[in-house]
Amino acid sequence: MADTFPREFFIQGVTNEGKTFRPSDWSERLSGVMSAFGPGASGANAKLKYSLYVRPEMFGNVKCVVVDERLRDIEPMAFDFVMNFARDNNLLVTEGCSIPDHTEEAEAAAAAKAKAAAQARMARLG
Repeated sequence: MADTFPREFFIQGVTNEGKTFRPSDWSERLSGVMSAFGPGASGANAKLKYSLYVRPEMFGNVKCVVVDERLRDIEPMAFDFVMNFARDNNLLVTEGCSIPDHTEEAEAAAAAKAKAAAQARMARLG
């Protein structure tokens, strides 16, 4: 059975007129605002990483924000906020999906390794 990937919206840092959107860190700012929406994104963790559902990316030399449509299911107002940002600033938006270059097993192993390293650091400090 083939894997299916959720639909995503790619908000490009280029206006419909072809001009580069400013400020230059717009994608990081927008993604930072949305960091609290997603699995495990609460409390201090939300300040440490971007949401799985809204993240900055570079495609070539164009800054983008990738918005996972699953955000609409967990927090419709947050999804509307991001999409309205694109519309209000006249940014190009395309639909598609990203194909991950890793497996869920590799991601789980990396998360477990990071957790173990953090626990070891805390034990040394404690």
